Parts: sequence; structure tokens; C-alpha cells
Amino acid sequence: MQVYTLVIELGRREGDGLPKGATGAGLVCYAPGKDEAEAVRETVAILKQAEMAPLDVTGYGTLEERLAEGHEIDDEERALMQRALDENSVIIAQMTPWFGDRPEDTAH
Repeated sequence: MQVYTLVIELGRREGDGLPKGATGAGLVCYAPGKDEAEAVRETVAILKQAEMAPLDVTGYGTLEERLAEGHEIDDEERALMQRALDENSVIIAQMTPWFGDRPEDTAH
């Protein structure tokens, strides 16, 4: 089992808990899985159970893969990844609501 870094784009859904006026949100998650596909499936299933609307998932790989690509990963991020592994759970590390300020919202 490894932990994968995932960035998830959320749309809006009734009861999703996003702030009023938000058009969606971006999440950074750490998700365990035997491979990235399993980590993505499990994360999407959990988000749907939480009444969120996942639209797109981008995988950034494992800790080792990210380090090989030159990503700087601080101790706090490493601790969250370890927690995801230890608890066999998806950890949402960051949520950024969007208010029509994503590039695709302003393109004509």
C-alpha cells in the first residue's frame, strides 16, 4: 500500500458544504491504495458519500515519485501522508473554494 497525492476539482451539489456563492472547489488529498487507480476510486467514492461533486482528479504520484520529480515536500506534508497510510484513510489536506476565478470560468 502506498499513499498518492491527488488534486480533485469539485463542482457544486446541494448539501456539499461549500461557501455560498462558490462555483466549486479544489482539494488536495492524500489517499492510500495498492495503485493510483484504487486511490482515485476510493477518494471519489468517499467524496460522493459526503455529498460532494468530484469532476476531475489529477494524480501526482507517491512520495518517492514526487521527490524524483523535484517536488519539495515539507515535514507537515510527509506527516499527513503517513497518517493516511497509518489510518488507511483519505486525508484532505487543503480545500480552496472557487468564486468564478478559475481560468476556464473567465475565458471567452
